[in-house]
Amino acid sequence: MTKVGIDAISYYVPALYLSISDLAAARNIEYAKLNKGLGLHRMAVPDADEDAASFAANALLKLINENSLDPKTIGRIYLGTESALDAAKPTSTYAVEAVEAELKEVYGERCFKHCDILDMTFACIGAVDALHNSLDWIRAGKNRKAIVIASDYAKYELNSTGEYTQGAGAVAMLLSESPSLISIGDTWGVASQSVGDFFKPRRLFDKVEVFKSTAALLGTTLTDDEAKNLMEKDTSSFWSDGEAKFNIFKEEPVFDGPYSNECYQDRIKEAFEHFRTQKKVNVLKDWQHLLFHLPYAYQGRRMIVNNWISWLKDNNSINKLYEIIGQPSSQADSEWIRNASKTELYRDFTSQKIELGECASSDIGNMYTASIFMSLLSLLNMAYDKNIHIAGNTIGFFSYGSGSKSKVFEGIVEDNWKSVIKPSKLFEYLHQRQSIDVSTYENLHKRKLKNSVSNQQYISLSNIETTPLKNGYRYYSFHN
Repeated sequence: MTKVGIDAISYYVPALYLSISDLAAARNIEYAKLNKGLGLHRMAVPDADEDAASFAANALLKLINENSLDPKTIGRIYLGTESALDAAKPTSTYAVEAVEAELKEVYGERCFKHCDILDMTFACIGAVDALHNSLDWIRAGKNRKAIVIASDYAKYELNSTGEYTQGAGAVAMLLSESPSLISIGDTWGVASQSVGDFFKPRRLFDKVEVFKSTAALLGTTLTDDEAKNLMEKDTSSFWSDGEAKFNIFKEEPVFDGPYSNECYQDRIKEAFEHFRTQKKVNVLKDWQHLLFHLPYAYQGRRMIVNNWISWLKDNNSINKLYEIIGQPSSQADSEWIRNASKTELYRDFTSQKIELGECASSDIGNMYTASIFMSLLSLLNMAYDKNIHIAGNTIGFFSYGSGSKSKVFEGIVEDNWKSVIKPSKLFEYLHQRQSIDVSTYENLHKRKLKNSVSNQQYISLSNIETTPLKNGYRYYSFHN
């Protein structure tokens, strides 16, 4: 069977970052809790003229240019995101339009004209779904090429427990037969359950009540009838359009962190069990690296402890752990499990199989759909920078999306991986970004800044307010 997988990979991370130590000081949080406890160093912050579409456009353009790809050979571009611009028009269309504008002098107008373009959404696993679907599409044809992009902005309320995990950016991957970077097998473990661990709901508001509340702030008390009469005179048509209620969509989610962690653990356990019903695998022996969706850098190592204990038993190695901390009082002895996670034995496991994939997350933060693929980039760049031999190594992927679903799959690092990853220079770029202070970060978060802060060149957006609306967003390149 012909191999299929990732032939090339690129990324885009905003040029601005906030130091977690600065945020911790501003929020009166012990820095060690975030740094040593969660593995957080810096947080990527989008500029005033950036969103998920511009992230995707930059990652896509970089992938095309760095690999001298002819856009007309690409059969599909599938985008995984939970930061969509529109409820109907795919975010991928904005990204493709921007890149077509950049490439038209070389490849002509609408160079992606015959390319299938689509968004996939399932919280943080949407891009893995796009990968899964696109690999099947490549296997079903001949000489097919696809691009999968993961692009998101993880934005939480200021002063919330999710604030310090924020991040942003995109990863773009070229998929093909006989890949040069990672070949991905056709065995997938899947586990799904409808749960309420994380939402981005539409907030519904009664117009009369909002109008009365606004009037009260101005010192005027209105009855329902008085408010309705005044609303009917509104010339802007917002208040007088006949709708009794209106929706507000906020990027900041409603979430339950501890419950989401519980769902994360349950789904990856179920997905891994499903994987093993199709293919026998001994994780400690067969998988040299484990990659995870990382809401924060140390999420994977925190979520996988129970699985690790089970894998020790599978390998008749559990006595090594018993010799260190004794045996548990019961199967659900949470204190014993915590003690197990603090042993040198477990630290050796995370150091050998997990740590290299965490490094980028420490410097970027949560990238939602792009998180697991940035973890892959982290592993590859760290191995390249440290001259670690990983050709032929097998990677186990543990993906998760709230709501909830997990997919577990495996990939093998190809012999030519070094030449593919050499131009990436991920950590060199991350260390060259521009630091901002907490005040600037908060103003960007609240959308109070109209002009960009960064002096880096990138594809950015410009909002077009026209009637009739011909194009809600227009993108232009290399704006400083």
